[in-house]
Amino acid sequence: MATVPPVRQLKGRQLGRVLIKMGVLTRDKVHEALKVQKKQGGDKKLGEVLKELDLITDQDLKIALAGQKGLEFCELGNVAVPDKIIEKLPSETARNYRAIPIEFNAGRNELVVVVDNAENFRTAEDLGTVTGHTIVTKIADESEVEEALERYYPEQNESMSEILGEIEADGQLLEMDGRDASIDLDELQELADSSPVKRLLNLVLLQAIRDGAADIHFEPFEDEFKMRYRIDGVLYEMVPPPKHIAVALASRIKVMADLDIAERRLPQDGRIPLTVAGRPVDLRVSILPTMFGESVVLRILDRAQVNLDISKLGFREREENVFRQLIHKPNGIVVVTGPTGCGKTTTLYSALKDLNTVGTKIITTEDPVEYDIDGLMQVQINSDIGLTFPRCLRSILRQDPDIVMVGEIRDLDTAKIAIEASLTGHLVLTTVHTNDAPSTIARLVDLGLEHFLVTASLEGVVAQRLVRKVCLNCKTQYDPSEEELMELDLTPEDVKDKKFFYGKGCEKCNKTGFKGRLGLFEIMSMDDELRDLIMNQASTNILRDAARKSGMKLLRENGLELIFDGQTTISEVARETMIGETG
Repeated sequence: MATVPPVRQLKGRQLGRVLIKMGVLTRDKVHEALKVQKKQGGDKKLGEVLKELDLITDQDLKIALAGQKGLEFCELGNVAVPDKIIEKLPSETARNYRAIPIEFNAGRNELVVVVDNAENFRTAEDLGTVTGHTIVTKIADESEVEEALERYYPEQNESMSEILGEIEADGQLLEMDGRDASIDLDELQELADSSPVKRLLNLVLLQAIRDGAADIHFEPFEDEFKMRYRIDGVLYEMVPPPKHIAVALASRIKVMADLDIAERRLPQDGRIPLTVAGRPVDLRVSILPTMFGESVVLRILDRAQVNLDISKLGFREREENVFRQLIHKPNGIVVVTGPTGCGKTTTLYSALKDLNTVGTKIITTEDPVEYDIDGLMQVQINSDIGLTFPRCLRSILRQDPDIVMVGEIRDLDTAKIAIEASLTGHLVLTTVHTNDAPSTIARLVDLGLEHFLVTASLEGVVAQRLVRKVCLNCKTQYDPSEEELMELDLTPEDVKDKKFFYGKGCEKCNKTGFKGRLGLFEIMSMDDELRDLIMNQASTNILRDAARKSGMKLLRENGLELIFDGQTTISEVARETMIGETG
């Protein structure tokens, strides 16, 4: 094995220079490899070329790449780690990050961990957030890390009941029972650093992310403390922990989100960036003081779970074509509408990703910015310092954008500036809260807009809902009862040639019968007849009838097609399309 100089001499240097410093290569050999790399077109990395020429070993390359990052290479096979060090990382965390703790300095609160990938630069930051220690990272061979994981963490995944049993028996945590208002700052810090609390929270986070949850709720009540998470729009309860751990869990989350642990009377918001199973996950933290303690909600923004592709949103072919035509208009306003949590943001981001080209400048103003997309200028609204939608939008228009995304039109000022932008050659994408596409017109007028401004600027409205998809693993055909059919105003004669499916429930769908969600869409594309009706202040019902004659399908009609395709159920569509859609 090569002699490795101190990493400070290797950090940031070019790979060839690092290998020369290690004594593995001479300058001549490096130049020879660079000539071969150039001759091959320059697509291959230098390390690969050097290995192909048998000038270095795989081990040499790993040591050199670690040195480039300023990380020390470690031979884990020669290290015996005491149990008290191994306990610093719970099994789930160690396996998730493929990290082995090998040393701990209590005076500096410094934990040395060995990982198998120098490229995973967020590991140290994440483990620091999860454990509360300062993390020093070293690199080892992948096979040695795997062997160490098997040796020190032999599939001993902790169960929720084991950790809750420890919490029940923890004297320090038991002392907090009934002391909600009289806990001082030092005690809060101790609670946040408690090992059982850290392990419980880590386990809850990993389980929720693995199950595809959208958010996690920690809810204190008078006599109990609940943990629930939302999957595919439905809340499921987890094993409830003892009530006296509520303060400790809230404090731990505040520490991870860099919030004020001493402030327990005011709402707080923050974020926790993590990497789980090699993919980036953002946790948005919301803390709300209630009668019986602080309610904490973690919203999980898992970029791997969100496919920002218009063709994957659930559009029928006709609706997808109409939507693509709308978002490729040179100017005007396109509104996406629906209740909270119906997927409006995902639809808008999918549109922006489709529009995001080198020749197009796109600026968004959002509250909050939910997904980072390369090539977009994204602005976070901050009302506390006066950075509101109207103020931000005025400044954005001076930045010469082609397309502007406004998170939500909430007031007349924002609406007026959005219309001004659309009339001066910009395409504006935005959201409004209404029940369906035609009622968006009434909402814009209620905000104070003149009818002629709406007709001049609005190009189309997309109303949407989300319904759960039948689990493909346990999908079963059945005959619906007359009562079920009546939920959608259907008769047995209407559906005599149709097939219906539901999910029986299996391990893959957590016994729910559903896995994933699909969008229901109602797209009202503006034409001359609709513009004339709006100018004449026609009612929402008249607008709906005219849009249907022009080809618009109602949310419920869209839902029926998904039912007949075997993708969702009668109850799902009935639940999501209850309001005013019979025309």
